[in-house]
Amino acid sequence: MPNLNFTIEGAEPLRFAASPHIGFTLRVSDAPGMNIYNVILQCQAHLDVTRRHYAANEQQRLSDLFGPPSQWNETLRPMFWTNTNLIIPGFNGSTVVSLNVPCTFDFNVAVTKYFEGLDEGHIPVTFYFSGTVFFAGENGELQVEKISWEKEASYDMPVQVWRDMMNAYYPNTAWLCLRRDAFDKLYAYKVRHGIPTFEQALETVVP
Repeated sequence: MPNLNFTIEGAEPLRFAASPHIGFTLRVSDAPGMNIYNVILQCQAHLDVTRRHYAANEQQRLSDLFGPPSQWNETLRPMFWTNTNLIIPGFNGSTVVSLNVPCTFDFNVAVTKYFEGLDEGHIPVTFYFSGTVFFAGENGELQVEKISWEKEASYDMPVQVWRDMMNAYYPNTAWLCLRRDAFDKLYAYKVRHGIPTFEQALETVVP
């Protein structure tokens, strides 16, 4: 029976995707001689935010997310990042694939606030795996087994990977989602004062 193991060996921005993604280099391995036909993999990624140190300026920015540092022993908990799926082609022994994780620059999303609150260092990420593996039985017949959610892999992703990705997709830009009534007020202010851009309108009210 297959006993798949998972290891994250690296991470880098996907440069030419339709939307921001980080590609994690995933090694999937099994005992030599086991003929794996195909793997339908489900992955859940979590940020282990308690596993790193935060500088004073990082603590200040992250207070919007976790509250004042004096409360972090209660509010600092692992954060769900995202779910993603992957179909892994057949292999024997081990294979390396790209696990592409979608990202967003929406500051209403907690993980975006977290990533942008960090200056440098690494982000501890844990991946949990499940799914289905199709493999050859003793006589070559097709066999199917479920992958337990107990399978996981940890990786310390450099903060710079996130920054490089967002700089590639949104250079010198950030996204802010507003309620419709708030947008209408800002737009009316911009028109009333003859201000050409929304950035300049905000700069007049937020020095």
